[in-house]
Amino acid sequence: MSADHDHGHDDHAHEEHHHKDTFITKYIFSIDHKMIAKQYLITGIIMGVIGVGMSMLFRMQLAWPEESFKLFNFFLGDKFAPNGVMRNDIYLALVTIHGTIMVFFVLTAGLSGTFSNLLIPLQIGARDMASGFMNMISYWLFFLSSVVMVSSLFVESGPASAGWTIYPPLSALPQAISGSGLGMTLWLVSMAIFIASSLMGSLNYVVTVINLRTKGMSMTRLPLTIWAFFITAVIGIVSFPVLLSAALLLIMDRSFGTSFFLSDIYIAGEVLHYQGGSPVLFEHLFWFLGHPEVYIVLLPALGITSEIIATNSRKPIFGYRAMIASILAIAFLSTIVWGHHMFISGMNPFLGSVFTFTTLLIAIPSAVKAFNYITTLWKGNLQLNPAMLFSIGLVSTFITGGLTGIILGDSTLDINVHDTYFVVAHFHLVMGISALYGMFAGIYHWYPKMFKRMLNKNLGYIHFWVTAVCAYGVFFPMHFIGMAGLPRRYYTNTNFPLFDDLQDVNVLITTFALVGGAFQLVFLFNFFYSIFYGKKTVQNPWRSNTLEWTAPIEHIHGNWDGPIPEVHRWPYDYSKPGHDEDFVPQHIPYLPGEEQLNH
Repeated sequence: MSADHDHGHDDHAHEEHHHKDTFITKYIFSIDHKMIAKQYLITGIIMGVIGVGMSMLFRMQLAWPEESFKLFNFFLGDKFAPNGVMRNDIYLALVTIHGTIMVFFVLTAGLSGTFSNLLIPLQIGARDMASGFMNMISYWLFFLSSVVMVSSLFVESGPASAGWTIYPPLSALPQAISGSGLGMTLWLVSMAIFIASSLMGSLNYVVTVINLRTKGMSMTRLPLTIWAFFITAVIGIVSFPVLLSAALLLIMDRSFGTSFFLSDIYIAGEVLHYQGGSPVLFEHLFWFLGHPEVYIVLLPALGITSEIIATNSRKPIFGYRAMIASILAIAFLSTIVWGHHMFISGMNPFLGSVFTFTTLLIAIPSAVKAFNYITTLWKGNLQLNPAMLFSIGLVSTFITGGLTGIILGDSTLDINVHDTYFVVAHFHLVMGISALYGMFAGIYHWYPKMFKRMLNKNLGYIHFWVTAVCAYGVFFPMHFIGMAGLPRRYYTNTNFPLFDDLQDVNVLITTFALVGGAFQLVFLFNFFYSIFYGKKTVQNPWRSNTLEWTAPIEHIHGNWDGPIPEVHRWPYDYSKPGHDEDFVPQHIPYLPGEEQLNH
């Protein structure tokens, strides 16, 4: 599938881009994909600070239950933390909003929105996205949904508190708990706007990759980053509308008297008029997005890692086509495994065995990716900069988190640890920490492209090592308290003498969490300080092959000053015999008699 498009319109299109930008058209309502990428990134970072801050608060509650902290009173007020003691309903709300913000607003929009926007046009050789206007609208819908979600924190009855999965009937009955009032309605409205944003972005990415590749950029010459973003967008288009339908039906149950998810219910002896619905239907709709969502978060991080590991190993990526095949296999299988979240919902054991089979099957393409990273690193000339360290960290957490997934994917084993801290440990490692590492790696690697300056390397090393030690310090012990039976989402375990011996482990976990959270301030300082005072970058600081490093350092709307470079080779010609340098960019033609790598 070739992309030999006519570029006769390039010069004319480029002349149009040189009109004078005002502050508002350049920084706020921009249609330039590079500026929109920065908007996504900075909004994602702000939401990340809120999400991580919440986790610090509820970890303190778990380590020292019933203790009085002035901090609680300061952040939560007298209503939710009288005399500095956290109330149980706000604990649930913090867990709910933390999960929602981290999964959707940081790792979906912050990661995909930033790097898909930044890299797709630059790496495929396009002037911009297929629709700059639609791209701008998708960011502003994301921003609006973020504002609605954060505003739900200030509702008098409290924010949504039915867990980030918002299972009915808890989320469907406003009278069930205080967090099921206006806060829950705002959560649903925010998610509906977020899904619209995500779908507009995804459609734009897919059309751009299919239609706007430069001359010579066939699908088998695309960097693995672009393959990952492309397939991620396809998964989003398939699965996000299902969550939208679940959210809309839940709004109707809450506000318009329907009962899609509600059946014979009694509250405090009162018989409610609902009948005929099923809360399990909601679980099916939620997890049909929920499981592909794991890969919507993870695949971009894995794509970023592929690029960074190849560049910093100074050797071709191992098994390029196997990597593409594994991305495609993961995309397909991720849509047929959602039932493994529902093994204890009364599912037919035969159906459980089908979901067990498909879940274990997805371990194969995941293992192919891990194997290929390790073999690319093997005997490479490793450049251990912060981006490379975070990429190697991702491979580590992807493997350790993935191994526990094999246990949870098996219905007979899952029943024993379902809804314990074992599950929390598993998905935080495989999805949360791995995707965050991918995001950090991408920021360290492409920061010079975004902001024309370099991040401070030594602060990057401090950031990586403290984060890596603390991430395992938090989530490794959780596996053991989970196997001991400690349930998740309980705001204190002091009522159960059975769990008294585990309290010290909770203190240990919280200590690591507080240290790890505090050291993210090193990253924040490095990020914002370097925008203004960082060392100025050269055009290709990492001596990389992909097209984005051929664009000028000074940002112009249209990416390249003259004609767009033409592509002659795949993106991983590192350390190739017969060349003076250890990298050969994609736009360099083949030498006479040069061997074309059969990748």
